[in-house]
Order: sequence, then structure tokens, then C-alpha cells
Amino acid sequence: MTADLRTLVVDDEQPVLDELVFLLGRDNRIASVKTARSGTEALRLIEADDIELVFLDVAMPGLSGLEIARLLGRFRHPPHIVFVTAHDTHAVEAFELNAVDYLLKPIREDRLRESVRRACADVESGPTSPDESIAVELGGVTRWVSRASVTYAEAQGDYVRLHTVDGTSHLIRLPLSTLADDWADTGFVRIHRSLAVNLAHVREIRMQSGRCSVLVPVGDDQVELQVARRHTRDLKDLVHERAR
Repeated sequence: MTADLRTLVVDDEQPVLDELVFLLGRDNRIASVKTARSGTEALRLIEADDIELVFLDVAMPGLSGLEIARLLGRFRHPPHIVFVTAHDTHAVEAFELNAVDYLLKPIREDRLRESVRRACADVESGPTSPDESIAVELGGVTRWVSRASVTYAEAQGDYVRLHTVDGTSHLIRLPLSTLADDWADTGFVRIHRSLAVNLAHVREIRMQSGRCSVLVPVGDDQVELQVARRHTRDLKDLVHERAR
């Protein structure tokens, strides 16, 4: 598998940068390796160059790796991300940000090669659909929101409000019925006349007194969404099917 990935390594510790540059230089799937010692420097390099893969330290002064990943998620074509850290406490959050992999320090070369393999597979498979990122406008500025980061969509008149894992929300002019139909193949399911939820982010399904609800993450909290009775059976069937 040869992807020739243009790569950026971001870490505030020079020895870690040196080690990753050396190890990645031994992998023929890596076309080039640049380095950055801060989040601001990393963002500048990514905006200036066509970076495809970023090895990103989670804990850094200033912008953390998770904060950088959230910013990159708004890019029209964000690079693939592998988090690198000495701790595994942020693993769940990392994968909610669509990370390719999560590497623990000290880095083992065989494990690093597996991360590169996963990134190559993602690059060669291409985007899952042409509208994987959604254009949203605010104050005359257009940004792109990753559909995978949307936990649920809420109808608001002629608009839909998209709620994301990082706690932000965005209005788009589109009926919820159209959005639910268009996104059905990507894991979104209607649970109420005014709500559609991303099954990938459902943390719990609760049944109390015959009423059903789901828990999804939004920012640092979890939101409980009520499921209409007529959607309860379909929701449970879909969750069980995806769990097989």
C-alpha cells in the first residue's frame, strides 16, 4: 500500500519530534515530514501546504492537540489525524474527533507503521460521500462542519440546527425531513418529528415508564433526547443491527 503521504508532526518536545521524523523517514509510504512545536505553527503550515497526515501531541502549551483537531475539522478537506500522547485518558474524545489512530508514548515502530497503514487506507478509500462536510454561514463567513461530528439535528422552523461533539451548533436552511432522508445511509435516524440523531454518538438508550430516550455527547455534557413512541422500535432495531 503506497500513499506517499505529506506529513506533519506536532509536539512541543524536540526529542519526540526527532524520533518521529526518524521513524517516519524509514516508511516508504511517507512522502515528506514537516515539524511544528506549537498549535499556531501547525495551523500555519497546514493552511500553507497540502498536508495529508498529522501526528498531533494531545497535551501542549497554548492550543492543545484536541483543540487543534476541532479547528481542523472545520476545514473543507481536513488532514487525517493520529494523536500521540503519554496517557490514554483522551482516547474516547480523540475518536469522536474522527482520529485515524491514538498512539501512546514511548512510540514503537511497529505501532507507528500500523497508524500509517490506517491513514493510507483512509486516504485510498476516499470520502464516504460528496457532502461529508456541510457548509454553514455565520456573519458572512462560510465554514465547513464535518457531518461525522454532528451528534443530532434539531428542526427549527425552516431551518435545522446541527449540534456537534465539541459543543458548537450551526443553523442550515434545510427541512429536517430532507436532511434525515439524505443522511440515512450515514447513520442518522429520525427519533422525533423535530429530531434526528447520529447513531455513532448514541451513548445510552433509556427506557423509563414505557418512554424511550437517548444520551448523546455535546461538548462536556450529555444531552438526553426523547424518542417518539412510533420511532422507538425502529431505533432499537437499528442500534442492535449496528452492534452485530
